[in-house]
Amino acid sequence: MYDVLITNAKIYDGSGSPAFDGALAIRGDTIAAMGAEVSGKGVVEINALGQAVAPGFINMLSWATESLIHDGRGLSDLVQGVTLEVMGEGTSMGPLNDQMKQDIKSSQGDIKYDISWTTLGEYLQYLEDKGVSPNVASFVGATTVRIHEIGYEDRPPTVDELERMKQLVRKAMEEGAIGLGSSLIYAPAFYADTEELIELSKVIAEYDGLYVTHMRSEGNNVIEALGEVMRIASAANCRAEIYHLKAAGEANWPKMEEMITKIELARQAGVRVAANMYNYTAGATGLNAAMPPWVQEGGYQEWARRLQDPAIRKKVASEMRTDATEWENLYFLAGSPENVFLVGFKNDTLRHYTGKSLAEVASIRGTSPEMTAIDLVIQDGSRVGTVYFLMSEENIKRQLKLPYMTFGSDASALAPEGVFLQSNPHPRAYGNFARLLGKYVRDEQVIPLEDAIRKLTYQAAVKLRINRRGLLKPGFYADVVIFDPNTIQDHATFENPHQLATGVQHVFVNGKQVLKDGEHTGATPGRFVKGAHYESPGQEMEIESDQE
Repeated sequence: MYDVLITNAKIYDGSGSPAFDGALAIRGDTIAAMGAEVSGKGVVEINALGQAVAPGFINMLSWATESLIHDGRGLSDLVQGVTLEVMGEGTSMGPLNDQMKQDIKSSQGDIKYDISWTTLGEYLQYLEDKGVSPNVASFVGATTVRIHEIGYEDRPPTVDELERMKQLVRKAMEEGAIGLGSSLIYAPAFYADTEELIELSKVIAEYDGLYVTHMRSEGNNVIEALGEVMRIASAANCRAEIYHLKAAGEANWPKMEEMITKIELARQAGVRVAANMYNYTAGATGLNAAMPPWVQEGGYQEWARRLQDPAIRKKVASEMRTDATEWENLYFLAGSPENVFLVGFKNDTLRHYTGKSLAEVASIRGTSPEMTAIDLVIQDGSRVGTVYFLMSEENIKRQLKLPYMTFGSDASALAPEGVFLQSNPHPRAYGNFARLLGKYVRDEQVIPLEDAIRKLTYQAAVKLRINRRGLLKPGFYADVVIFDPNTIQDHATFENPHQLATGVQHVFVNGKQVLKDGEHTGATPGRFVKGAHYESPGQEMEIESDQE
């Protein structure tokens, strides 16, 4: 007798092998049996005729840090088959000091919460104890440990500060962090030089941790930024992953081929570098990515104070209109204020601008787009959530085929209700994974289904060095998704993003059913997933080189 028996399934085991017809049985939190036939009965039996059965999908870049505190279901991702949210792009929810806790409390937007943790491990355990439907994991943020010791100053760490930063990274790894994350276009991350990042990465290398980065440039200096990633990986002797690989700005689109060539040559030479992506031509961040880092030194309060100085306003506006090489100017790379959409406000009096382009809002207010952006940052008390149209569809399709590519939403895990409706997210929050399987696999046949599932599951698990996940295999944790490859579809648009994807019927996390016939069951079996160095110290995963 099994807890769950899935029959008449077309099983994609996550390895990239072709699907086979068979059955899968779950007992407790693990896969108990799988094969062409499985004898026995299930307390719950599911006839998966016409459905694909696959390992749960892994979101390599999740911003569900706050959304899961408010709503542990993670619904927008869960209904796409996501069973693991991996957080930590540059900043992480620990380690925190008292000042950082105060800063977080004062800058909270629509979601309000108390901070009962200090370390990253304590935060992830807090989520598990509170109750969440998906599993959770995180990188420790290079920016977070920098703020912990240096604050928001534009200077290198002292010898003692760097040593303390390294110890914070070590503590996070000992707690089960996956590796180190950086996001180098943003202040204060921008202020860290390559040597600082190498020293921090040497710590995670001791645990076979992964260095993952939003590179210092994805636009004009993207080739040079790629070189920095490879230098860090080589000097620290660690594995590296590029967040949301892209060539931003039309003038830079042709650079994608050169980037791919350099990555492939580096991999052949033994430099362990790979990448992930989201499947849209627009990115989403804030108006901080439209303004130079020097004006942001010291954090938001100092940034907003400087922007009220007439001379500084004029200088910032001028730099916004100028192509830059020393910083990443997404406003300029977008090509026009018509390609910049304002999607998230903290101030209720500004929410009526949600979904409008910066050009539209500038016209309404009778000010230049640059001065409008400056005023909105001051008036909103935040960086203002922003979407920038930057990439080409041709490059997206080229990237999907890369053997080392995995996928991340770069978004929160939301629900089309309540507080989440106060702002417009990028549609990737509701559609990134379904869009891959519907638009690019089924409709446009860019890559085969078994390859897409491999990238969403086992390949991601190998990169993250997490044990017993990412494959359908007896003894592995029962993170399982059952979906219809003929109907899976994203529905979220930039104009109307709060629309759940469809086509996923059932989802199991650690053997518990969290989605049944497309509806949430109320179950919250998600766990804090730790790196293999924590789960099995001294033991190395069995890894095939082509899976990294």
